[in-house]
Amino acid sequence: TIVLNNPRRRNALSLPLLRCLRQDLLHDVKSRELRVIVIAAEGPVFCSGHDLKELSSEDDVKHHSQIFELCAEVMTLIQKLPVPVIAKVNGLATAAGCQLVASCDIAVASEKSQFATPGVNIGLFCSTPGVALGRSLPRKVALEMLFTGEPLSAQEALMHGLISKVVPEDKLEEETMKISHKICESSKSVLALGKATFYRQITQDLDTAYKMTTQVMVDNLTLRDGQEGIEAFIQKRKPVWSH
Repeated sequence: TIVLNNPRRRNALSLPLLRCLRQDLLHDVKSRELRVIVIAAEGPVFCSGHDLKELSSEDDVKHHSQIFELCAEVMTLIQKLPVPVIAKVNGLATAAGCQLVASCDIAVASEKSQFATPGVNIGLFCSTPGVALGRSLPRKVALEMLFTGEPLSAQEALMHGLISKVVPEDKLEEETMKISHKICESSKSVLALGKATFYRQITQDLDTAYKMTTQVMVDNLTLRDGQEGIEAFIQKRKPVWSH
């Protein structure tokens, strides 16, 4: 579990925090023991987005570019990791914080959580969060969020596909761990192949996607765990994964 732990600054994605987040996401990523990453946060705000003090005119263009480039790197890294990444949201997620939720593979939120991209209200349109939102939400819902800055409730976010599940606040940890433990029952190598394939095919046309995934299914069968799973099913026993 990675915990955003600067509630006094509303867990803003400052340059130091982004560097720490990248480092923590990559920590032990090749270890057989690492099976799921959960991103959580301390305080009433899950993440407020970029630290606006770092985006003032006192800093030059190079500094601003560094912030947005690192943020984009972290967001894309989440989907490139070989293990599932779950956002555990208990509170407000705005701007790049909302982008972080949308970039995770799964997102579980408490009923009090809200999601918004209010940059337009301060003259900084949420263009980079729009990349993740546009890939998670119907276009018109994403654009309403981006144009108005108005928040979605947890139930609205669930209805439109920004998050996976909404639970009472006192059940958030339990539900996140339930999903995590279920993932841990599967082969790490099979999940890694499946996650990488999903994100590759989702941007392709139908014919290309089926051609690519057909080959991946064949490749999956050549994995040791691919054969172990099928043999275990036929023999009516629990598989013993090598990962």
